[in-house]
Amino acid sequence: MKPYRQYILFVSICLGLLVFPFCANRMEAKDFVVVIDAGHGGHDPGAIGKISKEKNINLTVALKLGKQIQKNCPDVKVVYTRSKDVFIPLDRRAEIANDAKADLFISIHTNALANNKTALGASTWTLGLAKSDANLEVAKRENSVILYEDDYKTRYAGFNPNSSESYIIFEFMQDKYMSQSVHLASLVQKQFKQTCKRNDHGVHQAGFLVLKASAMPSILVELGYISTPSEERFLNTEEGSSSMANGIFRAFLTYKREQEVRLNGSSQTILPEDAEAPEAAPQPEERQPEKKANPQPTESREIVFKVQILTSSRPLSKNDKRLKGLKDADYYKENGLYKYTYGASTDYNKVARTRKELTTKFKDAFVIAFKDGKKMNINAAISEFKKNRNK
Repeated sequence: MKPYRQYILFVSICLGLLVFPFCANRMEAKDFVVVIDAGHGGHDPGAIGKISKEKNINLTVALKLGKQIQKNCPDVKVVYTRSKDVFIPLDRRAEIANDAKADLFISIHTNALANNKTALGASTWTLGLAKSDANLEVAKRENSVILYEDDYKTRYAGFNPNSSESYIIFEFMQDKYMSQSVHLASLVQKQFKQTCKRNDHGVHQAGFLVLKASAMPSILVELGYISTPSEERFLNTEEGSSSMANGIFRAFLTYKREQEVRLNGSSQTILPEDAEAPEAAPQPEERQPEKKANPQPTESREIVFKVQILTSSRPLSKNDKRLKGLKDADYYKENGLYKYTYGASTDYNKVARTRKELTTKFKDAFVIAFKDGKKMNINAAISEFKKNRNK
């Protein structure tokens, strides 16, 4: 028996050595997973407007968002909780995200007001205790979906979506993804305001069951008010649904890029060109920044590395508090935005050390590269730097 056991052990070790490198590569090559949840569906219409139902608006925007991500981000896996008009229980939506080991969960909804009240604007929500009656009403409306489920009292441990007392549980919840969720929500709202030109109703917290059970950064988007005729018409147009999907997409890209830079020091995620983004002019009362000769990178056949520290919609004065005391900050313009940099060197290692020092003031700082005055892919730049250094 002993030689037999040794033989089995030997074979197992050999197989392990063969399989392990493959598994390691698979782990390194893990896709970024985003789960897109189109709220309501099937026999649950959601809010009902004059000409449409919420469930259909949500699905249209969700599918457009997913297609944009799939088209532009080959390293991202998109998972839908539903891709057609079917009913999915709230807890099952969270299960889909958890089973997929998602990096992000984005739930898409459309808001409504009762008694023929009207409002215009988009909002984004994260999990938490509702701090106003208005916020609580939004959570009640979205959570009332569970009433379409026959066994909801058992499945949700007696939770009553229409009882304020049931929401006390959210007061004591500790969500370890809260800061990431709030940051993503803020990025979405920024895009709704700047790219989609919608009224900004801000970032809020409330007790959403669909977010409570998801084990990753999660947000719930309210695209607008189906109860307001003009906004309902907008959301039902090709232009309206595409605009809102594009806003969420751009926020997603920014979030993903920031996470990659934070983890790896660089990112290949590039924000798309936006021909419609207006170039913001400086405010009359604001002075132009004091600059050296040329705000654009100096043209050189050598690669020049810099640390990008922040982005602004307009030029900053030399003493602007957002520069945090840096006196020699430079900037370049891209997509109508002023992108501020610090330091410049043909030595990547030197600039990488500068980036590390700057992260105490600018936590999202990252290294960028220019060649012949034009921005280039940072990974290609680093490879070329290493190749030239080894010659």
